[in-house]
Amino acid sequence: MAKKTTRKPNAAFLKPVQPDAVLSVIVGSKPLPRTELTKKLWDYIKKNGLQDKKVRTQINADAALKPVLDGKKSVSMFELTKLVSGHLVK
Repeated sequence: MAKKTTRKPNAAFLKPVQPDAVLSVIVGSKPLPRTELTKKLWDYIKKNGLQDKKVRTQINADAALKPVLDGKKSVSMFELTKLVSGHLVK
Protein backbone atom coordinates (compact mmCIF):
# COMPACT_ATOMS: atom_id res chain seq x y z
CA MET A 1 0.00 0.00 0.00
CA ALA A 2 1.58 3.28 -1.11
CA LYS A 3 1.61 6.18 1.32
CA LYS A 4 0.39 9.54 0.08
CA THR A 5 3.26 11.99 0.12
CA THR A 6 2.67 15.60 0.92
CA ARG A 7 4.60 18.22 -0.98
CA LYS A 8 7.72 19.15 0.94
CA PRO A 9 8.91 22.76 0.92
CA ASN A 10 12.25 23.36 -0.79
CA ALA A 11 14.97 22.32 1.66
CA ALA A 12 17.19 25.22 0.56
CA PHE A 13 14.65 27.71 1.91
CA LEU A 14 14.37 25.90 5.23
CA LYS A 15 18.11 25.52 5.82
CA PRO A 16 19.15 28.13 8.38
CA VAL A 17 21.33 30.93 7.05
CA GLN A 18 23.62 33.08 9.19
CA PRO A 19 23.18 36.85 8.82
CA ASP A 20 26.43 38.86 9.02
CA ALA A 21 26.94 41.70 11.54
CA VAL A 22 25.39 44.31 9.23
CA LEU A 23 22.21 42.35 8.53
CA SER A 24 21.86 41.05 12.11
CA VAL A 25 21.09 44.63 13.24
CA ILE A 26 17.74 44.20 11.48
CA VAL A 27 16.91 40.46 11.64
CA GLY A 28 18.87 39.32 14.72
CA SER A 29 22.12 37.38 14.95
CA LYS A 30 20.78 33.81 15.20
CA PRO A 31 20.79 31.54 12.13
CA LEU A 32 17.29 31.38 10.63
CA PRO A 33 15.62 29.95 7.52
CA ARG A 34 15.65 32.24 4.48
CA THR A 35 11.83 32.44 4.59
CA GLU A 36 11.95 33.72 8.18
CA LEU A 37 14.76 36.16 7.33
CA THR A 38 12.67 37.62 4.49
CA LYS A 39 9.64 37.90 6.78
CA LYS A 40 11.64 39.75 9.45
CA LEU A 41 13.15 42.07 6.86
CA TRP A 42 9.69 42.96 5.51
CA ASP A 43 8.32 43.42 9.05
CA TYR A 44 11.14 45.93 9.62
CA ILE A 45 10.48 47.72 6.30
CA LYS A 46 6.75 48.01 7.05
CA LYS A 47 7.19 49.01 10.70
CA ASN A 48 9.54 51.84 9.71
CA GLY A 49 7.57 52.91 6.62
CA LEU A 50 10.51 52.31 4.26
CA GLN A 51 8.44 51.25 1.25
CA ASP A 52 8.22 54.22 -1.13
CA LYS A 53 4.74 55.79 -1.05
CA LYS A 54 4.59 56.53 -4.80
CA VAL A 55 6.75 53.77 -6.30
CA ARG A 56 5.71 50.74 -4.22
CA THR A 57 8.50 48.52 -5.59
CA GLN A 58 11.18 50.86 -4.18
CA ILE A 59 12.56 50.44 -0.68
CA ASN A 60 14.06 53.53 0.96
CA ALA A 61 16.95 52.99 3.36
CA ASP A 62 17.11 54.25 6.93
CA ALA A 63 20.32 54.37 9.00
CA ALA A 64 20.15 50.64 9.90
CA LEU A 65 19.18 49.41 6.43
CA LYS A 66 21.63 51.56 4.43
CA PRO A 67 24.71 49.36 5.14
CA VAL A 68 22.73 46.27 4.03
CA LEU A 69 21.95 48.08 0.76
CA ASP A 70 25.65 48.83 0.21
CA GLY A 71 25.14 52.50 1.08
CA LYS A 72 22.34 53.11 -1.45
CA LYS A 73 19.47 55.41 -0.47
CA SER A 74 16.87 53.41 -2.37
CA VAL A 75 16.68 50.03 -4.13
CA SER A 76 14.01 47.99 -5.91
CA MET A 77 12.47 44.96 -4.17
CA PHE A 78 14.33 42.74 -6.62
CA GLU A 79 17.69 44.35 -5.94
CA LEU A 80 16.96 44.09 -2.20
CA THR A 81 16.93 40.28 -2.40
CA LYS A 82 20.29 40.22 -4.18
CA LEU A 83 21.90 42.64 -1.71
CA VAL A 84 20.59 40.72 1.32
CA SER A 85 22.08 37.49 -0.08
CA GLY A 86 25.47 39.19 0.03
CA HIS A 87 25.10 39.61 3.81
CA LEU A 88 24.71 35.93 4.59
CA VAL A 89 27.73 34.15 6.09
CA LYS A 90 28.62 31.20 3.89
